[in-house]
Amino acid sequence: MSTQKEKKPLAALVELDSSDDENAAATPNITKKVLPQKSPAAVGQQTLTSRSFWKAGDYVVGPSKRPSLAKGQLEHARVHPKFLHSNATSHKWAFGAIAELLDNGVDEIQNGATFVSVDKIDLKKDNSPALLFRDDGGGMNPEGLRKCMSLGYSTKKSNTTIGQYGNGFKTSTMRLGADAIVFSRATRGSKATQSIGLLSYTFLRRTGQDDVIVPMIDFDISGNWVQPIIYSSQDDWSSNLKTILEWSPFGSKEDLLQQFEDIGAHGTKIIIYNLWLNDEGVYELSFDDDDEDIRLRDEANHGNLTKLKKKTVDLQNHVSYRLRYSLRAYASILYLRKFTNFQVIIRGKSVQQYDIQDDLIHVKVITYRPQLATMSKEVSVETTIGFAKEAPDLAVSGFNVYHKNRLIRPFWKVTADGSSKGNGVIGILEANFIEPAHDKQDFERSSLFIRLETRLKQMVMDYWKCHCHFVGYQPLIPSELKLHRERAVKSSGGPTPIDVDTSDGQHSPQEVVMSDGNTEGKSVEEICEENIQLFMRYEEHVKKEDELKQTINNLKKELEFAKRKKDQLAAYLEIKRKQKATQHDSAQTNA
Repeated sequence: MSTQKEKKPLAALVELDSSDDENAAATPNITKKVLPQKSPAAVGQQTLTSRSFWKAGDYVVGPSKRPSLAKGQLEHARVHPKFLHSNATSHKWAFGAIAELLDNGVDEIQNGATFVSVDKIDLKKDNSPALLFRDDGGGMNPEGLRKCMSLGYSTKKSNTTIGQYGNGFKTSTMRLGADAIVFSRATRGSKATQSIGLLSYTFLRRTGQDDVIVPMIDFDISGNWVQPIIYSSQDDWSSNLKTILEWSPFGSKEDLLQQFEDIGAHGTKIIIYNLWLNDEGVYELSFDDDDEDIRLRDEANHGNLTKLKKKTVDLQNHVSYRLRYSLRAYASILYLRKFTNFQVIIRGKSVQQYDIQDDLIHVKVITYRPQLATMSKEVSVETTIGFAKEAPDLAVSGFNVYHKNRLIRPFWKVTADGSSKGNGVIGILEANFIEPAHDKQDFERSSLFIRLETRLKQMVMDYWKCHCHFVGYQPLIPSELKLHRERAVKSSGGPTPIDVDTSDGQHSPQEVVMSDGNTEGKSVEEICEENIQLFMRYEEHVKKEDELKQTINNLKKELEFAKRKKDQLAAYLEIKRKQKATQHDSAQTNA
């Protein structure tokens, strides 16, 4: 804990620690730092000028005087508070930040967690809204909390956990609000502890700090009494408590300890307050549109239109659209596999997980084997692809790409904009062989990612060529199917055959269509042949129809010509008849 001179308020400084040594000493490693009180003028210069997230970092960092090092203390890297904001800008989307905190709860399943919840609460201090996250996982002991508050520290690098960069807590909490307070209770061996940590951008700015200071206090609850854990002195512990009480929503030690009552024997609670506003000066998150949901205000307003066409209404009701503004819709597809003894809870109601595959028709499964490094273990990725059941009326398409069960790219459209090919085609795959970006909303642009993108484009085109007529699109002409036919080979699949691609998109796979109505047991080659034959028969009928129309037109012309001839002959005969009658009358008169 920090040292103290003349009893000036102090706070614990979290070290920058990038180590992954999980066998560290049980006592937290606290960097000691003397924090002189800022003058009122200095404090006034560092107030938060904007409650809008994208403007909160717009201030000039002035020169700062580095404090002298205590005897025997090593120099350490320092991080200015402005870095907290710039680091959080990696989350362009507020729901991406919420998903990071949900991930932390899901990762606690291995420690016995049965739920993670997010809710809106109203703070008694000023009646402002705040976000509350809770889980009943293993919790964090004092050392674990300090690692959580550190930058770039992560021990979650297994095949099951989602987090890996050790940056998610800082970026996600700071993206949602200016301040966050963490309560965690844990038992390690025979020692039970509860800890409190405050990550406050407001505190750092308004006190003019030039280093990231995180006050934390710990309690030993192994016995019958709650005992403070003192690392250096009682004064240090008390000054940290004073800082937390001054800058948190809770005005007394009793109020702080009361926050552990709904945690249970182990678990973690995070309260994010001073939530960010949008450019219009209202909260970025909306809690009033739906009591069981949290919505993005700006995105939700885009869909609040009247007198819309039916197709537009259907599109806005689809999960691919609703996930943009509805946290419940986004959370419903956030995890690929359904949980058994775990639930995600939003505002008191459990999220019903939605399997996109359930609403696909003409389903096909393709196995893709990416070419990894020579010494790497071979992996195979099953991609489920099919038409949305509303196709072709609903213009929704794209691949939902997951990584370690977590959705990274929803409805990723790999086909060119403006082209009808691929409309209504939806795919699902889990790509654990590529790495997600830091915000977990995209993947790193590696060569593996580029090859995957190329292969997915090929999958869509191949699927479209042989299935588009099932949903009412015009069959492709033989010349467009020629390349596909040359590459496809006939196979003898089992009861649930799949495509196998062993060439990373360089050559076409062996393909068999899954059971689906009339196509059961038919290979792609056979379906393509049927497609071609049907199209040729269609062309013959069209040709015959054109010939018949031409014949009818010719006959009509001949009939018109005959009518004109008939009228001409009738007129000629009438003239001749009249001439003869006139000549006859003249002859009789002369006689």
